[in-house]
Amino acid sequence: QVQLAESGGGLVQAGGSLRLSCAASGRTSSNYVMAWFRQAPGKEREIVAGINRSGGTTYYADSVKGRFTISRDNAKNTVYLQMNRLKPDDTAVYYCAGSTTLWIGTMSAQYGFWGQGTQVTVSS
Repeated sequence: QVQLAESGGGLVQAGGSLRLSCAASGRTSSNYVMAWFRQAPGKEREIVAGINRSGGTTYYADSVKGRFTISRDNAKNTVYLQMNRLKPDDTAVYYCAGSTTLWIGTMSAQYGFWGQGTQVTVSS
């Protein structure tokens, strides 16, 4: 099994940037499709971005396209989420997730491994 740990969350003003990191341990992250999800208070968990095992294919939710970039460094067992031009609507707990599937799933039920989450708060 793989263990995931997020870092990099915090408080930022609207228009600012943050970079989230997800460090994998236990098994090499290259064995997993990885994704970032987020959950705001009172809302369902939703996918933000996903990346396949090699890093050659990515997926983005429409709400973050052009602002967020997901990437991975398999040598460091780390996945990143670069978030630019942040908006108050981006405020949520962000979770890193791993899946043993071969494709990037968009549903949380498709991911069996989760980090503890990191809070991102964007002030207006």
